[in-house]
Amino acid sequence: MNHLQLFNNIVQKRSFLCVGLDSEVDKIPSSLKKLKDPVFEFNKRIIDATQQYAVAYKPNVAFYESLGSKGWLSLEATVKYIRKKYQDIFIIADAKRGDIGNTSKMYAKAFLEKMSFDAITVAPYMGEDSVSPFLSYNEKWVVLLALTSNKGADDFQYHNEDGIKLFERVLTVSQKWGTIDNLMYVVGATRAEMLKDIRKIVPEHFLLVPGVGAQGGSLEEVAKYGMTSKCGLLVNSSRGIIFADSSENFAKVAGEKAREVQQEMERHLKERNLL
Repeated sequence: MNHLQLFNNIVQKRSFLCVGLDSEVDKIPSSLKKLKDPVFEFNKRIIDATQQYAVAYKPNVAFYESLGSKGWLSLEATVKYIRKKYQDIFIIADAKRGDIGNTSKMYAKAFLEKMSFDAITVAPYMGEDSVSPFLSYNEKWVVLLALTSNKGADDFQYHNEDGIKLFERVLTVSQKWGTIDNLMYVVGATRAEMLKDIRKIVPEHFLLVPGVGAQGGSLEEVAKYGMTSKCGLLVNSSRGIIFADSSENFAKVAGEKAREVQQEMERHLKERNLL
């Protein structure tokens, strides 16, 4: 899936919502825990309830790794289910990988080839040779960490040398590694005020924006400062949708929450004359 195809999906669904499948087993309704694969069953029902409002899903790999081999099976089953039933959905492995070249090559093979994700989040700290193996796959994406939403982002990402912040250098240098068709950036919604300056550096690249919902980020500000002529945004919401309700109606409520977000996104798209 390239940049234009992703935008076309956004237009068709009138949404730029990415649902984070941070499926913490302790929060899954007790009735599902009796089933053979509770995590997959939870994901399946969330996906079926939200897919008409979402253009992307983003499983955070940590929630699956923490369960050992069973977790990996749940993750693989989730990706296969989306691929089989909802072929137009963009699937991001939130794995935050990045290592020396030959190790990154194996990570890329695992997620982009064997498990058939469309994209993977990658840490840029080790430089180009740690990122380039992920960019070698046709119509697959690297989602590079640029400016994150956590408090600890202040420790390094705002470090200023010669008037250039570290996250700005990441944005500037990494553009030489990929294109708008295979490289997007993580920019936290809780840093939405920075999006105006970020867009001066990466005016056309897609941004994956976590932090809306439970983390308190403003969709209004993200759209105001981050949207481009091709939308250029995938805004992620995880807990605010998938764990909005803990009863047997969890999937129905998740669908309602996703619809609420989609309707706000539709308004922003119309305001920018993208629909």
